[in-house]
Amino acid sequence: LGAVLFAGALVASLVACGDDDDAETGGSSDTSAEGSGGADFTPVTDDTLTVVTSLPAPGFWKGDDPDSITGGYEYEIAKALQDRLNLSDLKIVNVSFDQLVAGQVGDFDVALSQVTITDERKEVVDFTEPYFASDQGVLVQAGTEVETVEDAQALQWGVQSGTTGADYVADVLQPEQEAQVFQALDAGFAALEAGQVDAFMMDTAIVLAQAAESGGSQEVVAQFKTGEEYGGILPKGSDNADAINAILTELEADGSLGEFAEEWLGGDPTAIPVLTP
Repeated sequence: LGAVLFAGALVASLVACGDDDDAETGGSSDTSAEGSGGADFTPVTDDTLTVVTSLPAPGFWKGDDPDSITGGYEYEIAKALQDRLNLSDLKIVNVSFDQLVAGQVGDFDVALSQVTITDERKEVVDFTEPYFASDQGVLVQAGTEVETVEDAQALQWGVQSGTTGADYVADVLQPEQEAQVFQALDAGFAALEAGQVDAFMMDTAIVLAQAAESGGSQEVVAQFKTGEEYGGILPKGSDNADAINAILTELEADGSLGEFAEEWLGGDPTAIPVLTP
C-alpha cells in the first residue's frame, strides 16, 4: 500500500468536514527551531507546532475533537513534524474545511486535512509538497450496486461543500439529480446511513476508512480516477515550507508514510474498481 499510494506521488513531486472552531493560538513568536533537514522553522507559538484540521476524518485523525485524538495517518505526520522540528508541544485545532481552503484561517503552522492541491486554492494558501495520492471513491450502503457510469448517474448523491468530490459530481459525473451538499463530513455519512442519499462521493482513502468503521453497513464499490494529491496548507507567504518539505521527504524515504498508511487506513484503494465517464 505504501509503495502504491505514496512513492509515485512524492518522488514525482521531489504528496472533506467538521466544526467551525477557528484556531486561537496567540501571537507570533520570534523563537525559531531548526528541522532535521537543517531549515529554519518559526512557529506561531513558542516551542509548539500548531496543526489545524477538519474533523471528523476517519483514518486520518482518530477522534472527533482535538482532545480525543489518539492516532491517524495525518496525526502521525503531525507528531513526526513536531519531533523532527524539536518542538516540545503539539496543538491540534479543529476548523471549518471551507474556511481553511479559502485562506480564512489564521495563527497556525500547517494544516493537515486531506486537502487536494489545486491551482485555485494556491491563489489564497501555500502548499507543502504532496504527501498522499487519492482519487474519488463511491461510498454506498452495503448491497448497492454501482457497476457502470449510468448506474452512478441514476443515484441521489451526497457531497461535502468545498471539496473536489463535489466539483467532480457536478462538473464531470453530472447525475440525473442535483447532489445534496453537506457542510460537515459526518452529516453526509449520517445522511447515507439514513437513506437520504444513495451514495457519497469523497476521496477513496477517506471513504474506505469510513466503510471500515461502519461495521459492514457501508462499502466502497467504485472510484473515479482524478490524479489528486494531498498537501499540507501553509499560511500564504509562510517561510516554513522548506523545513516541513524536508521532513515530508524524509518520511517518504524512510518508509514512515507507508507504515502510517498500513496502520490507519481502511484498505487498498488500488483494489477498488474504476469507472470512467
